[in-house]
Amino acid sequence: MKILFSHPTGNQNVRAALAGLQQQDILGHFSTTFALFVEGGTASSKLLSEIYRRSYNKTLKDITSVRPFKEVGRLLSLKLKLRKLIVHEKGVFSIDAVIKDLDKSVSRKLRYYQQRGITSIYAYEDGAIETFLSAKKKGIDCFYDLPIGYWRAARRLLEIEKETWPEWVSTMSGFSDSEGKLLEKDKEIELADKIFVASSFTALTLAEYPGILPPVKVIPYGFPSVFTDKRFEINHNKKIKILFVGGLSQRKGLANLFAAIDTLKDYVELTIVGQGNTSSCTALKKELNKHKWITSLPHEEILKLMQVHDVFIFPSLFEGFGLVITEAMSQGLPVITTDRTVGPDFIRNDENGWIIKASSTEAIIEAIENILTNKRKLTHISKSAMETARLRPWVKYGEDLANALIEI
Repeated sequence: MKILFSHPTGNQNVRAALAGLQQQDILGHFSTTFALFVEGGTASSKLLSEIYRRSYNKTLKDITSVRPFKEVGRLLSLKLKLRKLIVHEKGVFSIDAVIKDLDKSVSRKLRYYQQRGITSIYAYEDGAIETFLSAKKKGIDCFYDLPIGYWRAARRLLEIEKETWPEWVSTMSGFSDSEGKLLEKDKEIELADKIFVASSFTALTLAEYPGILPPVKVIPYGFPSVFTDKRFEINHNKKIKILFVGGLSQRKGLANLFAAIDTLKDYVELTIVGQGNTSSCTALKKELNKHKWITSLPHEEILKLMQVHDVFIFPSLFEGFGLVITEAMSQGLPVITTDRTVGPDFIRNDENGWIIKASSTEAIIEAIENILTNKRKLTHISKSAMETARLRPWVKYGEDLANALIEI
């Protein structure tokens, strides 16, 4: 088996997957928009930071091909604030255009890759349809990665939020996909020989797929390195410091979170890290003004911020995984999250964190009140969270994915 692995931008789980496949000698080729093979690059701007984020292990250099034009255009358009060029689906340099351009490029070259030993393709949601159509004609296996829950389930669950929190509708961008794009998502699933997801919740959402569903395999992502110098200091006279990191949207359950914090404001203080549509959502802007709000931080700084807080809260209403959950646990920060994230795959309620019902202000209040009545429990939860993180470093994800592909 030799796999062609396709992803437009790369991220932590992509790197871990590539390493796992390479370790098992089943990685035949990596296709992406652009890639650097340098170490120790420093970024003096957001644009440079995004570029250095595309750094990969030097051992991948000889088997990597790039398709940079559209992605470079997207990054420059973001930098220069050329909004018309990156309009959702329609912009010439939109993320949709970037993904489709790579997908079409891979599909056109698939015969070439097959002649050089490629037997399988591993591609991601929205970037697989052309490649899979071509692969089916050539007898190449199609492996599909769905990084977030299935779109029909998202529509059903989040439609309720539009009625409950109408003032937050502008923050929920998931309703902007065209009918054509949604149909292509379904076609990708139809063409897949096997689907890989990172959480049990994502797997559950696929039950709403109306066609014959291919086999689904759950392989959770890994944890960052565990922070070993965590100080367990509980001051009963001070407010509990709660941290949220993520997109500023009601998909993340922010309206519920702010309502809960308002009830408990005499006992807790909230810090928010993230960006969102504050210009058109006055409700969001109003709530942010009540708390400490940081628009953006480098990843290392976010980890440091996690190390000095008491509780991490992530009340998401629809999540494929939620990397911030595993990041917080690795830093010894106890996590409150919902049953619609990866939380239930790793967290045992009241042992190494807390799982609450999604879309429930009352559940958030109850979880925080539980902590307030027994702050000493935070020390135990923190240590247990770190122990959980130690059991699954990122390398384990790559190993599990490679082994699952070999079994097929």
